[in-house]
Amino acid sequence: MSRYKRALQTFGPVTAVVALLVGVSTLPPDTSLRDIQNVGTLRACVPTNYPPLVTNDPAAPGVDIEILSAVSAKLNVTLVLSPSAEMGRDFNPLNWNLNRAKCQIVAGGVVASSQTRSFLETSPSYAQTGWAIVSKEPLPTLEGKTLGALTLVSGLNRIELAGYLRNQQSTVRVVPTEAAFADNINSGTFDGGVTEALLASQLATENNWHLAPVSDALASYPIVLGLWKGDLTLKHQVDAAILDMKADGTMDAILAKYGVNQQTTGAPL
Repeated sequence: MSRYKRALQTFGPVTAVVALLVGVSTLPPDTSLRDIQNVGTLRACVPTNYPPLVTNDPAAPGVDIEILSAVSAKLNVTLVLSPSAEMGRDFNPLNWNLNRAKCQIVAGGVVASSQTRSFLETSPSYAQTGWAIVSKEPLPTLEGKTLGALTLVSGLNRIELAGYLRNQQSTVRVVPTEAAFADNINSGTFDGGVTEALLASQLATENNWHLAPVSDALASYPIVLGLWKGDLTLKHQVDAAILDMKADGTMDAILAKYGVNQQTTGAPL
């Protein structure tokens, strides 16, 4: 074997690692935390209304709004909300018209699913959710029932839900808004309705409905805040703020104010 080949075998892997490190060193720096500190504001994209996470009540603005306010205070910046009526109204989050110019954080129904993590970083979780069913009276069986479906959270597995309801021989009618969902259940047009568990709990309380998980066989997911890919300096500080809120009792107080159990997956609270 020639001296050149022996040297290549010996130092080739080292050369590759050095080249990789040089390449990484030329990447643009992550200035996400510095940027918000320089401006003095943290912008968050949220739905216009998604109780109990986002509401239109200034005295009780919602779980996610209060968490965002506490995080902003810990970062010593001012929270600025960017409400979007498009969030959750379309299956594909890419159609929500969100970008870094509008916000650094996405909240109000973000779940830590593989779909979400394909385009967002996610914070530590502070509650669990899944699919729940609401009805004027308990439904001992879903067979032959007509159900409304309100699917405003993109990260939950809609295909899994559709397959389960199909196997139960249920007829499913998708509705676009909470108002249409409630009106059709209260009028008897629907025997019941299926939606995300936290929203289901809120609607059940408002309408005096029965609330139950759709099925223990369906997956549950953590509720989180979303941050843009690559914004790691900001993510580290947001993560630390949330962990501090859990440790000092702030998180428990916020969740208790809205009747949210950290393990909520559709069971009555």
